[in-house]
Amino acid sequence: MDDQNKNLILATVLSFLVILVWVTLFPPQQPVPQATTPAATSQTATPAGDAAAPSAAAASADAASTEVADEIAAAPRVKINTPRLTGSISLFGGRFDDLSLKDYKVSLAANSRDVRLLSPVGSPKGSTDLPYYVVYGWQPAGNLSPEAVPGARTVWTLDSGTELAPGKPVKLSWDNGAGLVFQREMSVDDNYLFTILQSVENKTAAPVRLAPYGIVVRHGLPKATRAYVRHEGIIRQTDGELGDIQYSGIPKLDAQGAEGQADIKEVKHDGWIGFTDAYWMTTLVPSPGSPFTSVVKYAEAGDIYQAETRLPVQEVAAGDRAEISTMLFAGAKEWGTIRRYQNEPDWIDRLFGAKVDPDRPQIRNFIESIDWGWFFFLTKPMFRLLHWLNSAIGNMGWAIIALTFVIKTLVFPLARKSYISMAKMKELQPEMEKLKEVAGDDRQKLQQGMMELYKKNKVNPASGCLPVLIQIPIFFSLYKVIYVTIELYHARWFGWIRDLSAPDPSSILNLFGLLPWATPEPGSLFFILSLGILPILLGISMWFQQKLNPAPADPTQQAIFAWMPWIFMFMLGSFASGLVLYWITNNTITFIQQYTIMSMHGKRPDLFGNIRSGFKRGKQAAK
Repeated sequence: MDDQNKNLILATVLSFLVILVWVTLFPPQQPVPQATTPAATSQTATPAGDAAAPSAAAASADAASTEVADEIAAAPRVKINTPRLTGSISLFGGRFDDLSLKDYKVSLAANSRDVRLLSPVGSPKGSTDLPYYVVYGWQPAGNLSPEAVPGARTVWTLDSGTELAPGKPVKLSWDNGAGLVFQREMSVDDNYLFTILQSVENKTAAPVRLAPYGIVVRHGLPKATRAYVRHEGIIRQTDGELGDIQYSGIPKLDAQGAEGQADIKEVKHDGWIGFTDAYWMTTLVPSPGSPFTSVVKYAEAGDIYQAETRLPVQEVAAGDRAEISTMLFAGAKEWGTIRRYQNEPDWIDRLFGAKVDPDRPQIRNFIESIDWGWFFFLTKPMFRLLHWLNSAIGNMGWAIIALTFVIKTLVFPLARKSYISMAKMKELQPEMEKLKEVAGDDRQKLQQGMMELYKKNKVNPASGCLPVLIQIPIFFSLYKVIYVTIELYHARWFGWIRDLSAPDPSSILNLFGLLPWATPEPGSLFFILSLGILPILLGISMWFQQKLNPAPADPTQQAIFAWMPWIFMFMLGSFASGLVLYWITNNTITFIQQYTIMSMHGKRPDLFGNIRSGFKRGKQAAK
């Protein structure tokens, strides 16, 4: 077998093994069963200092569930209505527990409802939404009793405002009847950021100590299709250090005394914490520069997940007033929106003169809430370019194709060198055959002769592997971009490809829609057999690319070559359409480049001859 085929087989097998390992360790999608809806509980928090101990779950969860659900249903609500959000705030606890995203649908069906981010305890019968909400309050410290401060079950009074909208804040109040008057003013911007200003006025004759807190509460985990390649669970920033805990890891937290199962970090000046899902996030953000305690908790009774911010204890003198401002992000993880909230120009922005906007919040490292992965140095610029191309072209599918052209242009010098080397290898074939005849069975003599021949003609036999090796990190980076960025969620290309973040919906099992029966759903055991049009085109493009070179003489290597395109076709068939589209485009450009460059150097590939010889060998093998 000539060395050119050795290199090609080595590169192909290496690529196959890497992707096989990747798919084994990080399957594209895994269904997660829906958790049993747990009981509702009253939530409290322990801020820094001498505040009271927390109570993660009520003693009788079932009784609390019915009681709390009834009280929430009976409590008045304040409507939320912004250009991008709709929902309401319950005056029972002043909790954010009803929030939907106007710009995003659950599915592509015509009657699909808006994506619901937050939902209350005791959702309507038939609803699949598990309780997911945000509560704020004050925790007693010193000699103050728990009844003297507002918590998750306090019923607030609406003081001003009838609807929470941009430029239209609402104000709530609660008087404990013993000289402490609490107020909460809530405002929202045009996107997903709420500002919560909590205050307390001390009308007593003595100082009081208390601490504000915020809690994001999840009762169980919703039914969802998750990809192991992207992080879902706790996401937090602690003084410039990014941390995360997968949902599956939260119930495994170590016990921390009275706290129960918890993970506690002290933040000195900057941080945030919350829950992130595939495309949505609910995050508590204390004012930049302020210290707080960042807490992750899990209560097995009720299967309750919590993310908390506990601010330092405030001492309010008699006749004095204290207030604290925090933020809440509840919405879609859009790169542009989150980047504006971070308000910290990177080197590219600074190159074009961007500066910090004093009128916008500056949430440190907020863009890291998007899971960029290990190859972040490739993923971030790749997404940025893809985002720009999509803005310029107006279609994410064509933007992916354009991105592929850009990538191939950048790596073209190496590819060109590789293809020229392959052409030179073809020129050396006659001399290599002579070496084999002279060396006979002496493999050492043959290897020495070949190395001298390569050195004399300045040929690198390993250069054929370079294009494939370069493509591996690029492939993984684009794989990450497609699975973690919401910009591809329900993004159309054309025709039947209506969601580039999902597998090709067409299927050979029903002749691509001509036969009237359903096909296996993505994530099911038999979905791998449900090949769509794009995966089939992928297999064909790889097969044509393979036929640029004659098959090796060795039967084992012939078999590897023969099956490789079709193995890849089935392996990548369940991947996102956007990723398969990239791979098809990449194969097509590679085919054209290799054919053109080798032809220019007098070694035009015998494409149709290689195809005919392949069919002949197939017929002979069948006989």
